[in-house]
Amino acid sequence: MATDRAADAIDARILLALADDSRATTIKLADEVGASRNTVQARLNKWDQLGVLLPFDRRIAPAFLGYPLQAYVLTKVKQRLLTEVSAALTEVPEIVKVQGLSGGVDLLIQVVARDAEDLYRIAGRILSIRGVRRTRTSLVMRELVNYRLTQLIRRDNTPTPPQPPTQDGGGGRRQRMHGN
Repeated sequence: MATDRAADAIDARILLALADDSRATTIKLADEVGASRNTVQARLNKWDQLGVLLPFDRRIAPAFLGYPLQAYVLTKVKQRLLTEVSAALTEVPEIVKVQGLSGGVDLLIQVVARDAEDLYRIAGRILSIRGVRRTRTSLVMRELVNYRLTQLIRRDNTPTPPQPPTQDGGGGRRQRMHGN
C-alpha cells in the first residue's frame, strides 16, 4: 500500500463501523457514520485501489483449515540470493507471511502446520532452499494479544479535550515565590 494520506474523521468512523460489522451494507455504514451513501462508497472504492483493506483470507483462522500449529522461522540468507529465496518461499503453501528484517536475522517467516511432524517437514523445506544459510524455528504457544487496530483509530481520531487554566488564572507559567 502506497499512500501519503492518513485516515480522517470520516474514514475513522467508517473503519470502526466495519470493525464492528464487516458485512454491513454501504447504506447501513452511511447511516451509522452520518455520511451519504456515495461518500461511503467512494471511500471504500478508494481504499480498494490503495490496498488499504486487506484481503478476506487474512481473516480465516488456519486451525479451521486443519493447521492448528503456528510458528515463526527466523532465517538468515545469502543477500545476493534474496530474490531467488523469496520466489522459492512462495512455493511453500504453509508459509503465510514473510517479512524482511534488519539486524541479525534477514527474514521472519510465519508458517502454519498440521502437527509437529508437519512443522519439521516445512522447516526442512525452508532450510533446503538455495541461498538459505540457517534457520531457527519458534512455535507459537498461544496468542496473548490478537491483531488489532481499532484502538489506534479511536486514539488518533478522538478530539483532545481543552486543558483547564493554570492556577495563576491565565495560560502562562506559574511563578514560584521565594520568601523567608
